[in-house]
Amino acid sequence: MNAATTPSQDDDDMPAEIDFSGAVRGKFFSPHLKLNVPVYLDADVQSYLANIASKKGIPLSDLANDLLKREIAIIEAVK
Repeated sequence: MNAATTPSQDDDDMPAEIDFSGAVRGKFFSPHLKLNVPVYLDADVQSYLANIASKKGIPLSDLANDLLKREIAIIEAVK
C-alpha cells in the first residue's frame, strides 16, 4: 500500500481498546441455520388481522401466512 491508500489512525471507526487478535473467523457460523425474517405490518393492517385471528382463535402469524400463501397461489395461477 502506498501513503495515498493507507488509512490513518483517525479514520478508523474501531476503538483502540477492542482487540480481535485472538478472534476466530466463522466460529458461530452455521450454514444450515434457518432464520425467520421479521415482517413489520402497518398498524391498521396488524390491528385488522389481529382481530380476525382472535375471532378464529389462531395466532396472527398463522393467519398472515395463510393469507400470503393464498395470494402466492393466485399469482402463480395467472402466470
